[in-house]
Amino acid sequence: MTRPPLTTATLVLVSLGGALGAVLRWGLGQLVPDGSGFPWTTFAINVVGSLLLALLPRLTRHPHVVHALGPGLLGGFTTLSAYADQSRALLADGQLVVAAAYLAGTLLACVAAVHLASRLTAPAQRSALHREEGDE
Repeated sequence: MTRPPLTTATLVLVSLGGALGAVLRWGLGQLVPDGSGFPWTTFAINVVGSLLLALLPRLTRHPHVVHALGPGLLGGFTTLSAYADQSRALLADGQLVVAAAYLAGTLLACVAAVHLASRLTAPAQRSALHREEGDE
C-alpha cells in the first residue's frame, strides 16, 4: 500500500478537525456531565464517533474532507483516555459491576456501531477511505 503524500493542507485539516472534535466533546461533557455512576456521555460520544467514522466512506471520498473528518474531527471527538480514566475511577470507588459494564459495554457498542456502519457502506467505499487513511 502506498501512503498518500503528507502535505501542509493535510496537517492543517487534521489539526482543525481535531480541535473542533475536542471542543465538541468537551462541550457535550459540559452540557450533559457524566455525574456519578455509569459515564453515559463519554459512552455515547465514543459509540457515535465510532459509528460516524465507519460511515465516513459512505459520506465522502474527497481526501481533504476525509482527513478533516476522520483522524481530525472524529479523532478529537472520541476519547480512549477518558474511557480508561473513568473506568479506573469506577474501580477505585469500588463500583466493580459498573466499571465492568462500562468497559465491556463501550467496547461492544462501538464494535456493533462499526459493524452496522460497515453494512451500510460498500467495500469499494471502505477501500477508498482506507487508501486515503481517513479511518486512522
